[in-house]
Amino acid sequence: SSAIDVDAMGSTVKPRITVKRISSEKELARAMRIRIRVFVREQGVPAEIELDDDDKRALHLLASLGGRAVGTARTVMRGGQAKIGPMAVLKSYRRKKVGKNLLTRSVMTAKKHGARKIYLHAQVAVLGFYESAGFRCVGPVFDEAGIAHRKMVLARTTPEGNKTQRRNRRT
Repeated sequence: SSAIDVDAMGSTVKPRITVKRISSEKELARAMRIRIRVFVREQGVPAEIELDDDDKRALHLLASLGGRAVGTARTVMRGGQAKIGPMAVLKSYRRKKVGKNLLTRSVMTAKKHGARKIYLHAQVAVLGFYESAGFRCVGPVFDEAGIAHRKMVLARTTPEGNKTQRRNRRT
């Protein structure tokens, strides 16, 4: 059970979602347990596929809610490209903005590390989640670990947002 915070007015306060970069073996072990629970136990992905060599070189994030580790994401940098994923949130904490916070922080992390292209492999069942965060589908549906996926790329934006820049021309 998690503690319920009470503010100065006596109202209950929802526990805050925190996302931090993993900096210890203990935190990494928590992240791996979340991935095993979500992908191996819940979705039937073989453990040898879920835990791979990229884990050693990846940037890992851990999301906590009320002090409990409830989600994780990793970002793998290759050249100027960043691949986000896998991203996992414990079942009872889904649809509570944990995934949104993890994805936002993952994109920020990738950009901070110089990514010019950010992509991921999304399960077809959750394409809408990634589309709402600015990712777009590229290429056909493919099988990854027995689950239908699509490659998605973060749409580019200019520094001012989605506006296209125009040059001033002299006539």
